[in-house]
Formats: sequence, C-alpha cells, structure tokens
Amino acid sequence: MHGNERHRADTNALDPRDLIDISVAFDSRTPPWPGDTPFSCGWAWAMSDGASVNVSKWETSPHVGTHADAPLHVLRDGAGADALPIAPFIGPARVADVRHLSGTIALAQLKEAGWRPGTRRLLLRTGQSTAVGRFPVAWTALATDTAAALVADGLQLLGVDCPSVDDRESKTLDVHRTLFGGHCYVLENLDLEHVHAGEYQLVAPPLKVGACDAAPVRAFLAPR
Repeated sequence: MHGNERHRADTNALDPRDLIDISVAFDSRTPPWPGDTPFSCGWAWAMSDGASVNVSKWETSPHVGTHADAPLHVLRDGAGADALPIAPFIGPARVADVRHLSGTIALAQLKEAGWRPGTRRLLLRTGQSTAVGRFPVAWTALATDTAAALVADGLQLLGVDCPSVDDRESKTLDVHRTLFGGHCYVLENLDLEHVHAGEYQLVAPPLKVGACDAAPVRAFLAPR
C-alpha cells in the first residue's frame, strides 16, 4: 500500500474509543419472547470434571438478544440467516427517537422524528428494549404503508430497540413482509438507551449460522 493510500485508509478507520455498543446480550438475563426458548449455557466438557478444556453448549432462540431476522422467519420458502448480505448492516445510519409516539407510526411522524428521504439505514429508539431485563408489554411500530414508503425510497435496513419491527399483537407480520419484499433487512433488540437521535456509522454484521430464521449480532455505532 502506498503512503497516500495508507493515509486515506487510516482516516476512514473507526476509532475504537468512539464506538458505542448497542447490543443486548445473549444470556439468561435477557428475556425471550413469551413462550420462546430462553438462553441457557451448560458444559459439554469441563476442566473441573477432568477434561483438558472447557467447552460450553448453548440452548437458545436466535431471537434472544440483538439479532438480524432472515426472510425465512416470516416466509415459508424465504432465505435463511446464512444468506443474509453484509452490506446493509454496515454503513451510515440515522437514529430517530420515537419514544413520544404510540400505536403505528405514519411517515409524517417519522419525518418529524428525524427521518430524511434517502436514508439507507434507520434505527428507531422506542424506549422498549429488553436490555432492562424485562419483556415490554407493548411498543410502537411503523404503519405498513410507512414501511412501504421507506422501501420505495431505498431503505436497506430497519433496526429497532424493541423485540420486533411489527407490534406485539401482530399475527400477519406485515411490516416484516413489506421490508423483506423490498430487499430491506431487519435488526431487532438493539440497546439505544444512551444514543441520541442523529447520524452514525453502523457496524452490525449477522453471524453466518446456517439456514436459521435469525442470527445473533454484535452491533456498534460510531459518530459521523
């Protein structure tokens, strides 16, 4: 690498000191969706039993903690988590604070909260995160026509700090279907408690975990 190329690479690099961890842990303290499989960790091999190493084994739903849904989650023949692209999960992102809203969010309300046309990655701070150790009773979600308008505008990723991009009582999961139908991807269970509305750089690639319906994510933001 030539000197000027190295300088450009260094200038564009993320400074670890600026990173904001917005991940909710995959552990037993994070509540699952009611009725879903909680996280538990045991030992396949344990040094206390004479083994040469400690090797853990997990049982969990992939929807515990911060995760990326795959189309397979809502579409019978949808792609699994191993086919999720990386590009939508890395790049400029806008955080919109919608804690003051309830019910479904109209496009005009979203614009008042900070969304702008041309936004490719949008993170919604609803204030209803499982990061506090309890599963929320309810949360606000996009109206289906709002989701459709965002997809038409070119949105590539919608992230939320609550357990779902659809409301808790939805059985048809229309927002999921609308987003996936427009090649827009989904992050859920973020921790945005200490994140102000504004523009950031997002780094949140999903793990390549096979043909599952979701994949764990370690998500970070950096100021822009």
